[in-house]
This record gives sequence, C-alpha cells and structure tokens, in this order.
Amino acid sequence: MKNFFQEFKNFAIKGNMIDLAIGIIIGTAFNNVVSTLVSKIIMPPLSLLTDDVNLANKKWILRKAIDNVEEVAVGYGELIESLVDFCIIALTIFIVVKFINRFKEKAEDPENKEVETPKNIALLSSMEKLLKEQNKILKNRK
Repeated sequence: MKNFFQEFKNFAIKGNMIDLAIGIIIGTAFNNVVSTLVSKIIMPPLSLLTDDVNLANKKWILRKAIDNVEEVAVGYGELIESLVDFCIIALTIFIVVKFINRFKEKAEDPENKEVETPKNIALLSSMEKLLKEQNKILKNRK
C-alpha cells in the first residue's frame, strides 16, 4: 500500500497530472470559444445562404406533439453545428501539434544552432562523433 502512494506521489509531482489538468481546462475553454464561433459567427452567414434557415433548428419530426405527449424528432441541424465545431477543433489541434513538432525536430538536431539542443541529445551526438573517430582509428591500425 505504501508503494502505491509513493507511485502516486511521483506521478503527481512529476507534473503528469498537473499537465493533464491544465490541458483539460484549456481544452474546455477552447471548446466554448469554438462553439461560440460556430453558432454566432459561422452559422448566421450560412443561414443567409439557405434563405434564413437556422440550421440548429432543423430537424426531422418523427411524431408531432399531441396534448401531453412530447414531440419526437431527429435534430440534424445540431449535428451539423457539432461537426463544424469538431472540424475547427481538429484543424486547430493539428496546426498546434505540427507547430510544436517543428520546434521539437529543430531541438533534436544537434547541428541546428537556432534552438538549444537538449542535453541528452547533445550528449548522444558527441558520443556518436567519438565512436566514429574511434572506428576510423581502429580501421587505420589494421
């Protein structure tokens, strides 16, 4: 049991849990921004293109409301808005990850002087150079 708490403490202190929490909070806020963008900025001009039809209100009525019985309908307009939300979020995440990977590749290239190379990459690079030099020396001795 003590080992379990030690592992959890290491997990929480190393930042994994904190990074995850920050990602979820930022993702939630970003989702609200994108939802507002889609419903208030993108969909109104689209409704103008469709003769002022509000896509969010579009639905297929399976059963009309009668007295105390609620209407049964498939709301495909809301699905369209959700798909637009998803596409914008997916595109944004793709661009951000691509941007981060570009810097990551530059940082992992020991020959690149623009970005500071992490110590472990620099160490491996110097070890590789030393091994190449050692192999040249050993080949010349034969």
